[in-house]
Amino acid sequence: MSVAEAQARESGAGSREQGQHPEGRLDGAEAHTAAVEQTKAEGLRLMEAVVERSNLWSAYQKVVRNGGAAGADGLPVSALKDWLKAHWPTVKAALLEGSYQPSAIRAVDIPKPSGGVRTLGIPTVLDRLIQQALLQVLQPIVEATFSASSYGFRPGRNAHQAIRAARQYVQEGRPWVVDIDLEKFFDRINHDILMSRLARHVDDERVLKLIRRYLEAGLMRDGVEEARSMGTPQGGPLSPLLSNLLLTDWDRELERRGHAFCRYADDCNIYVGSEVAGRHLLASMTAFLERKLKLRVNLGKSACARVQERKFLGYTLRKVGARVHLRFARQSEQRLRDRIRALLRRGRGRSLAHTIATLNPVLRGWAGYFRLSLSQSAWKDLDGWLRRRLRCLIWRHARTRRRRTELLRKRGLSAERAWRSGHNGQGPWWNAGASHMNQAFPKAYFDARGLVSLTDYVRTLTCRS
Repeated sequence: MSVAEAQARESGAGSREQGQHPEGRLDGAEAHTAAVEQTKAEGLRLMEAVVERSNLWSAYQKVVRNGGAAGADGLPVSALKDWLKAHWPTVKAALLEGSYQPSAIRAVDIPKPSGGVRTLGIPTVLDRLIQQALLQVLQPIVEATFSASSYGFRPGRNAHQAIRAARQYVQEGRPWVVDIDLEKFFDRINHDILMSRLARHVDDERVLKLIRRYLEAGLMRDGVEEARSMGTPQGGPLSPLLSNLLLTDWDRELERRGHAFCRYADDCNIYVGSEVAGRHLLASMTAFLERKLKLRVNLGKSACARVQERKFLGYTLRKVGARVHLRFARQSEQRLRDRIRALLRRGRGRSLAHTIATLNPVLRGWAGYFRLSLSQSAWKDLDGWLRRRLRCLIWRHARTRRRRTELLRKRGLSAERAWRSGHNGQGPWWNAGASHMNQAFPKAYFDARGLVSLTDYVRTLTCRS
C-alpha cells in the first residue's frame, strides 16, 4: 500500500486506566453537531453541498493530483477536464435528482506480501471525482464520532501515533496482546449494516441511495461485469471512511469494556495484563464481530500472545528492563531486502549512479516509516548488507580477472594484492564481503556517490523530531 494517506477529533469513554487513548480526549459530539449545523446554516442539503462549486473544484484537484489508472470506461485523468466541460451539467442534474448511476469498477489483482492476491477496485475517474466530493462533505460529520483509538485513513492521524500508543499501553503493564485479523474485511462488509450506520448521520436520501449504488456497482474483470452483494472494493476515495464508520461499533464495545487498544483500519491490537484475559477476550470479540457486524475473524492469523511475538504495522515491541523498545519486524526487513534484490537485478548493466538513484527513494521512504526503530545494530546490519550488494554489482560489472585486478589497483590496493584478489576464483558475493573489496569500496565511497545510509538518515530524522 502510499500507503494514498478536517482531521479526526479524539473521542471516547472512560479514563486512561480503563483503556482510554494515552493522548487524551476531545468531545466528538460537539464537533459533530457543529459540522451538521454549519451545513444547515449555509442552507445546503448534503447533495447540494457535494456539487457546490468550491467543493467540486477541491475534489477535482485532489483527483488530478492523485493520478492513477483509468477505470472501466478507459477515460484517463488527463482527459477529465475536457470531459467535464461537455458533460458535467448532465451529471450534476442526475446527482441532484437522485438518478445518477455509477459505472462498473475495474478489478485489478495485486499480490500480497504474505501470499495470495488483493483485489483493488478502480472506479472511473468521474466516479472518483464524485466520491471525493462526497468524502469532503461527509468526513467532517462522521469523523467527529470516531474513536480516539482509531488511526487508519483519518486526517491528521497516522501509523506512528498508533505505534506510540501501543508502546505506551505495554509500558503501563500490559505485556499480552490480542491480535485480531479480520478475514477479507473489505470484501465481506455487509451493505445493510453499513448503510444503517451511515443513516445515523445522513438524512439526505439522495446521498444514501448514491452511496448504496457505489457499494453495489459491478466489478469489471476481463470485460465481464460481476454483480456484488457485499463488500466495498479498496481503491475508491469513500471506502476508507465507510470502513471506519462500520468498525466504530467495535471500537465502542472495546471502550465500554475498558480495554486499551489501537486500531488501524481492520488491523486491531488489544493490550491486556494476562494470557487468561487475552484468550477470553479473543473468544468474546470473535462472537461479537460475527453477531453484530457479520464479520469473520481469521482464527489462523489471530492470536493472544506476548507482545514481542507479534507485529503491529510492521513493528515489534519488546520490553527491555523498564522500557519498551520498538524495532522493525523481521518480515518488514525481509520485504525490503527482497525489493532491493529485485531492483538490483533490473539494474544489472546500468551504471552505479543510476542504481543508487533508483534505490535512494526506496531507502528514504522505508527509513522514514521505520524511524521509530532505535536498534542501531539492526540499521547498521542493513546498511552493511546493502553496500555488500553494491560491491557485488561492481564486481560483476568488471567481468574479467584483468579488469577486476585493474579496478582494485586503481582503488588503492597494491599491485600484488590486486592481482591475488582479482584472480582468487571466488564468486561475486564472496568477493563483495572480502577485505579487499571493503578496502577498495568503503562506506565513504558510497557516501560520496550519494547513497542513502539508513543509519545516518534515521539519526538525522530522529534529531529533527
